[in-house]
Amino acid sequence: MKEQSSVIASPRTVLSTRAGLWWGLLGVVAFSFTLPFTRIAVGGLSPLFIGSARAVVAAVLAAIALTATRQHAPSRRQWWRLAVVAGGVVAGFPLLTSFAMTATPASHGAVVVGLLPAATAVMVVLRTRERPRGAFWVFAALGAACAVAFASMQNGGLGELHAADLLLFGAVLAAAIGYAEGGLLARELGSWQTVSWALVLAAPLMLALTLATAIPHPPVAAPAQWLAFAYLAAVSMFLGFFAWYRGLAIGPMAQVSQIQLVQPVMSIAWAALLLGEQIGWATALGGVAVILCAALAVRTRLVPSRSTTRPSHQES
Repeated sequence: MKEQSSVIASPRTVLSTRAGLWWGLLGVVAFSFTLPFTRIAVGGLSPLFIGSARAVVAAVLAAIALTATRQHAPSRRQWWRLAVVAGGVVAGFPLLTSFAMTATPASHGAVVVGLLPAATAVMVVLRTRERPRGAFWVFAALGAACAVAFASMQNGGLGELHAADLLLFGAVLAAAIGYAEGGLLARELGSWQTVSWALVLAAPLMLALTLATAIPHPPVAAPAQWLAFAYLAAVSMFLGFFAWYRGLAIGPMAQVSQIQLVQPVMSIAWAALLLGEQIGWATALGGVAVILCAALAVRTRLVPSRSTTRPSHQES
């Protein structure tokens, strides 16, 4: 029975890992439109309104979903952890990127966002017991370097750090913390439930910020800018996390996080289509390098823990 149990467990693990990667990729595709659409939205709406109001709209959708499905409220300890998620992905990343997009192109934002997979992997390792092999870190670091180099081809590189760059670095850190904690909570509360409760928790603060900017200066924008805002609220802030947190929950989290390496490639492609930015052959080759590093990183196995390598004497 012991041998049969081990034979059966292996295919399930492979299928589970693949499912986590596919769900993670779906979330990344949804998020890849965030910077280009934010760039479009800030053409007519204030960055504070975009960063806060999108969370308010998403919170309304979340409250409807939670009420309709009669979800049980999280425990006190889970509320504290949800506060970490809300601070990272509901408030931190949207607000910081919204302000950054007023001063820098979407392609430049992709330069710094290319560091998000490595940052997320670090937070996952610090927060969990996952221990990737050394090769994983090599591919993760190489992937981050390739992502930065790839995106830099679009605008001459980071060069000297500007205020927008510092905002983007802060956004990356906030998102990495929120992703790691949210992925863990998704294993307890569920993927869409995690982001929904985080949105509801942050709603009072986000509503106050929205009113503070909307009352003195009522938002006025073109239809295209409102459509971009609608995507940011419904998809980037809500539906995209359904797939992303599900992928992280299935895991392994450190490997699934590396799927984000293809996000700068997608973001710059959408920026070219939506904003008219030019993409050359050098950029296309850089994109291939980024995707290759992502594939190598996600295929790297975790170091087995002692508990998993020792045979269980309780199995029958």
